Amino acid sequence: MATGENLRVLTSMRFFAALWVVLFHYWHDLPGAPGLPAFIDKGYLGVELFFILSGFILCHVYRAAVEQGRFQYGDFLWKRLARIYPMHIVTLAGMGVMAMTATVLGFRVDPNILSWSSLPANLTLTQAWGLATTAAWNHPSWSISAEWFAYLTFPVSAWVALKFKNRPLAGLVLAMILVVALNWGFHAATGKLLTLATIKWGALRIVPCFVYGCALYGYWSARPAQNRTRAGLGALISGIVTFFFTVAGLPDSLIVLGLGLTLLFLAQLAQTRSAILAQAPLVYLGEISYSMYMICIPWKVVFVDTMTRIVKVNDGNLTFGLWLVLIFSLILLSSISFHLIEKPAREWMKLIGGGRATQQPAPSST
Repeated sequence: MATGENLRVLTSMRFFAALWVVLFHYWHDLPGAPGLPAFIDKGYLGVELFFILSGFILCHVYRAAVEQGRFQYGDFLWKRLARIYPMHIVTLAGMGVMAMTATVLGFRVDPNILSWSSLPANLTLTQAWGLATTAAWNHPSWSISAEWFAYLTFPVSAWVALKFKNRPLAGLVLAMILVVALNWGFHAATGKLLTLATIKWGALRIVPCFVYGCALYGYWSARPAQNRTRAGLGALISGIVTFFFTVAGLPDSLIVLGLGLTLLFLAQLAQTRSAILAQAPLVYLGEISYSMYMICIPWKVVFVDTMTRIVKVNDGNLTFGLWLVLIFSLILLSSISFHLIEKPAREWMKLIGGGRATQQPAPSST
C-alpha cells in the first residue's frame, strides 16, 4: 500500500480542483468573454473533487484506527478544526472589514456580505446546514461547513466502509449508485441541482461524494495495482472520458463518477511508485490550494475594484494581461497566507490540543 508520501499525487489534485473553481469564478472578468466554455462552466464540480478526496484520504489515515478501536474522536475533530478554521476566520473577518470600510467610504456593498443574522452559523461552521439566512461573508466557506459535517459523521462513514472491506467492488458500486440516485432524487424533489447547493443543502451535497471517496479508498486498498501501464491507461482513459462528459453537458453525477475513477487510477499509479503528478512544485501548489480557495473571492473583490479605479477598465472587465495578473497574484498570495497564517495557526492549534493521539497526521484533505 502506498504511504502518505507516495500519495502526493492526491495533494497535487487539490490544486487542479481549486484552479477549476477559481476559473469558474474569474472567467467573467476576462475581457470579451462571451460566456463560459463548457469545461469551465462546470468548475463548481471542483468542490465535488475536494469532497471525494476528503473521503479517500481520511479513510487512508484513520480507517484502520476505527477498525482497531483506537480512534480518538475528539483528537480527530480538533486536528480537522485546526486544518480548516483559522483560514475560515481570517477570510471571514477580512471580508467583513472590507465591506464595512467600503460602506463608510460611501461605496456600494452587497448587503448580503454583512448579514449579521448569518454570522453565528458562519462562526460555528453550520452555514451549509440550512442555518444561515443568506450566503454571506466569505461565501466559499460554505464548503468548509459541509466538510465539518462530514468530519462530525466520519465514524459512521468509516463504519459503513468497513462493512465492505472484504467486498470492495460491491461497496464501490453501491457508492456510485448513491451518487447518481441522490443527485437525481434531489433534482426530482426540488427542481435544482444538488451539485449547485451551497447554503441550504451543502451538508447534503457532500454526503454522496464523501461516501464515494471512502468506497474508492476501500477498493484501492483491497486491490493494489500491480501493473503501472494498466493503471496509467486507466487514469488516461477515465480522464478523457470525464472531460468528454463535462464538455458534452452530461449529468453532473456522471462527471462526479468520472472524477472519482480518475482519482482511483492515479492513486493506483502511486502504488506502483509512479511520479506522475507527484513532482514537488505540483505538490506544493496542492498544499497551498486551501488558502487559494478561501481567498479567491476576497482577492478578486480587492483586485478588480482597485484596477477599475486605477486603469479605468470598462464595467469591471480586466485586460487579458490584468486577468493573468489576477490569477498569478492569487497563487502568490495563497503561498504567503499558507506560510504566515494557515500553517502556523494549524500547528499552534495542534500544540494547544495536546497532541494526545498517535495517529498519522492526515495529508492535506480539505
